[in-house]
Amino acid sequence: MDLRPVGQAILDGQPFSKLVGVEIARFEEGFCELVLEIEERHKQHNGFVHGGVTSTLADMALTFAGGSVLQDVLTLEWKINFLRPGIGERLVARGQVMSHGATQAVCRCDIFAVTAGEEKLVAAAQGTIAKRPERKG
Repeated sequence: MDLRPVGQAILDGQPFSKLVGVEIARFEEGFCELVLEIEERHKQHNGFVHGGVTSTLADMALTFAGGSVLQDVLTLEWKINFLRPGIGERLVARGQVMSHGATQAVCRCDIFAVTAGEEKLVAAAQGTIAKRPERKG
């Protein structure tokens, strides 16, 4: 089932996502692919994509993947390993659910830099996504 309309509504409601410029390429149960066209504003002083931008993509892809099976969610925890500098035309983050229960999902995300159609893995992340508790009152 294509969940892109649901994901787009979530992105549209997040001012920070708009600021960064994240787009949804694929979103279905257990999987999310986000794309970011790299611009100068995304880079740090050495010309690489800033780690905060890469981290943001990881967090979003993990949370979207987990949210696809748990609905309204929050990131409980996550970690990221930076493997090489983010250099290229765009970043692609692919998040997927590894396992989930009724209230938590363990997800992973690989982030690739793309140049002339060639993908290079730049970071790997894993996190726990939690179903948001219902508010009382």
